[in-house]
Amino acid sequence: MNNINVSDVRNFALMGHSGSGKTTLTDALLFKMGVSDKMGLVASGSSMSDFTEHEKTRKTTIFSKPFSGACKTGGKNMQFVFSDTPGYMDFFGQVIAASRSTESALIVVDAAGGVQVGTNRAWKCCKSEGLARGIVITGLDRDNTDYNKVLESIRSHFGSICVPVVLPLADGSGVFDVLGGGNAPAGLEDQVNEWKIKLMEMAAETDDKLIEKFLGGGELSAEELSTGLKKSVAGGLMVPVFACKPLKGVGISELIDGIGRLFPSPAAVQPVDVNGNKIATGENDPFVGLIWRTVNDPFIGQLAFVRVLGGTLKSESEVLNVTKGEKERIGTLILVNGKTQTTVTEARAGDIIALPKLKATTVGDTLCAVGQKIMCRPLVFPTPVVFQAVKAKTQVDEDKLGTALARISSEDPTLKVERNTETKEMILGGMGDVHIDVAVELMKSRSNVTVLLDTPKVPYRETVTALGEGHYKHKKQSGGRGQYGEVYLRVEPKRQSDEDWFIDATVGGSIPGNFLPAVQKGLVEGMTSGSLAGYPVTNVKVTVYDGSYHDVDSSEIAFKIAGARAFKEGMSKAKPVLLEPIMTVNVTVPDSYMGDINGDLNHKRGRILGLTMEDGLQVVTADVPQAELFRYTAELRSMTAGQGSFEMAFSRYENVPSNIAQKIIAATQKKKEEEE
Repeated sequence: MNNINVSDVRNFALMGHSGSGKTTLTDALLFKMGVSDKMGLVASGSSMSDFTEHEKTRKTTIFSKPFSGACKTGGKNMQFVFSDTPGYMDFFGQVIAASRSTESALIVVDAAGGVQVGTNRAWKCCKSEGLARGIVITGLDRDNTDYNKVLESIRSHFGSICVPVVLPLADGSGVFDVLGGGNAPAGLEDQVNEWKIKLMEMAAETDDKLIEKFLGGGELSAEELSTGLKKSVAGGLMVPVFACKPLKGVGISELIDGIGRLFPSPAAVQPVDVNGNKIATGENDPFVGLIWRTVNDPFIGQLAFVRVLGGTLKSESEVLNVTKGEKERIGTLILVNGKTQTTVTEARAGDIIALPKLKATTVGDTLCAVGQKIMCRPLVFPTPVVFQAVKAKTQVDEDKLGTALARISSEDPTLKVERNTETKEMILGGMGDVHIDVAVELMKSRSNVTVLLDTPKVPYRETVTALGEGHYKHKKQSGGRGQYGEVYLRVEPKRQSDEDWFIDATVGGSIPGNFLPAVQKGLVEGMTSGSLAGYPVTNVKVTVYDGSYHDVDSSEIAFKIAGARAFKEGMSKAKPVLLEPIMTVNVTVPDSYMGDINGDLNHKRGRILGLTMEDGLQVVTADVPQAELFRYTAELRSMTAGQGSFEMAFSRYENVPSNIAQKIIAATQKKKEEEE
């Protein structure tokens, strides 16, 4: 697009903590580049990035959105392709997806807030993807902010590789570009000289000849400095730090110059496929692209955003979806800038283009030229930590519920929808309460489906801890042929060494062999509802050792009923217990909240397994009953002022303490009586 060489394209994502100023910076960049004709504002609802009604209402970014525009920097025309990503933790999946659509990231740090949890998460995400990074400090026009203090905090958290390339003037009227040349303003001479020497040293370290020249007392030329620093940034050995005031337009031009000067182009950072093989990025190479986001446009339908990794994608062409093994017809290519959509004829490496009405393509799929089979690494998203039972409000809503849930989950892979076969509930899982609320709002606005949310039922199970005898004789005579079947059995815990759960120990044909499968079916049916509270039974062994039959009246249904009833009796005598699911959780919090977290986990019947440090934060690993975790996201954020996060995964089932089990059994019995 725009006839700009791939080497002059810069692709980056704006990341950071919620409220750090990413969207305001996005609007300032778009205004400066001439993509928008006025400076958008989040507060007034005129932001070019936060344009959806949900974002305007909540005053926060919910969806990652790509932008593209040409600008003149360094004496030449360049193409900037960048994404504004959410900072709120509930929507971190959008950040992960955007990190796969770029070579670089610009992490935004608010001068008043400093380095926060979202900053750390963004840094970690960039590091795991091997992205070139830059940091921009915003909010310097707020009261009681100190640039040097924030810079020191950044270097303390992320290391001495973070070096300022733009310094704010003492009077706050502007900034000075350390690499831009010219004399340093009064009062900044020492700082400019100190950082310029540091930048020369970092540039020299990328080349033996340059280090020799530097150590020999020579000064690197502007070209040598630029080339060396670009290598250093691309390799993650240096992180340039910028400073700006987006609302006043201060430092935006210097930021644009710095991105063009220091960030790598798509041609300089060669992507690799799932096997580690390099993907050629030239415009004449075979087309390869990654679908990193999909969205349901109210007018066009589904749009799939593809990041072109190599080759050229043209309109009215055919490509192969390697992930699905199906061909897709490419009609129109759409360049999306906020609400503005422009049709283009082709796209090359670095471009992000929307493709309408693809048949089988979803997030994470790889598209490539027909005849090629290049597969990109799959996108890996975090697992949900908040779950809600979803029920349609009316019968009309019920008819459309499945389609609505499928639509929102296909657009956002961090939303998981599944039917719990044990509790018979439809469960919607997400990354937080706000995430779930937004999903419900989207179902209402896009599919006109109203749903009711409720705390999910815990999928308890039952088992036995001792040996119990069971017996039942099913005898029924009502004229004509009757029903007869008698079963004697033993119920006991199933050991790991036991190969089978069902043992036939009958002798002498007390139960004919043709009726044993019916007895087994009756046992399976009986296990769907235990003797304590009617929960599914697990981990038991049943030995059928005796019985009787009638030559005429015995039947499969009679022995099936006898087996189920005998199992019920045997289980009730085998000291049954209630089991509950146990989750392993990893809670990440600042050190100052450790006391509160440990106390709360103990209160939730949790067992702390270990403590580790990660990126300056404490990580507590614990086993906690699932029943105690349904509200944990909101509770954790309340305890840690929004600075805590956690992940969880199913571990195993364990016995419910007797005092709690009694309450669960009583509540279940009461509900059953009410239903009857």
